[in-house]
Amino acid sequence: MHHAHAYTTPREKIISGAFASTLHLLFVALLVFGVSWQKKSEPQVNIVDLWSPPVDAPKAVAPPPPPAPEPLKPAPKPPIPEVKPEVRPQPEPPKPVAKPEVAKPAVVKPDIALKEKEKIDKQKRVEEEKQKAAKKREEETQAAQKSQQAEAQRAASEQAEAQRAAAAQAAAARQSMLDKYRKGISDKIKRFIVQPPNLKGNEEAEFDIVLLPDGNVLAAKLRRPSGNTAYDNAIERAINRAQPLPLPPDPAMAKDFRELNLRFKAQE
Repeated sequence: MHHAHAYTTPREKIISGAFASTLHLLFVALLVFGVSWQKKSEPQVNIVDLWSPPVDAPKAVAPPPPPAPEPLKPAPKPPIPEVKPEVRPQPEPPKPVAKPEVAKPAVVKPDIALKEKEKIDKQKRVEEEKQKAAKKREEETQAAQKSQQAEAQRAASEQAEAQRAAAAQAAAARQSMLDKYRKGISDKIKRFIVQPPNLKGNEEAEFDIVLLPDGNVLAAKLRRPSGNTAYDNAIERAINRAQPLPLPPDPAMAKDFRELNLRFKAQE
């Protein structure tokens, strides 16, 4: 009794299995190829002649074609998952900025426009009259001020002139009083001069005299001699004999007679 070949190693077992699988695949491929080729081949077309065959000739009947084998259905493929595109929200378009409404000018009727113009003109005239009146008042005020200033200046000038005149008059009166008392003092001293006999001409001597408030002589000094000593000595003796000398009664004038400068001429 012959026994089947036993596999000695695992490798031989793998090779034998692979060979068997290859044979099966070849068989399946031949079967699929045969079915596909049979589908693709055109069926036989029988040409029928339009002539009527003889009555006695038998009609040839073609045998029915063999049934085609059912094609093998391919294994169903796994469904491909449908990839939905990501839907992003569309940004909202910017809202248009509303333009400000421009106020339409009101349509003024001719009568209303005329009245408005007359009213405006009247207001202008009133305003102009007010401005003219204000300007006139301002001019009158300025004229009055100028007149007052001129009057004040005139009065001040007159007053100053009067004061100058009064001062000049007072000065003249004072000077007249001074001259009067100076002449009185000089005349009194001359009455006491005893002229020497050797005078040759109109000799003149000048003395500085200091007086006390009561008219007495404090000092008498020859300032400029006459050239005749006897005449100079005679004048000095007369000054001392004539005291007290006459002075004005006004105490304010006493300072003008504190120091006197007197001239004496022989022929006066």
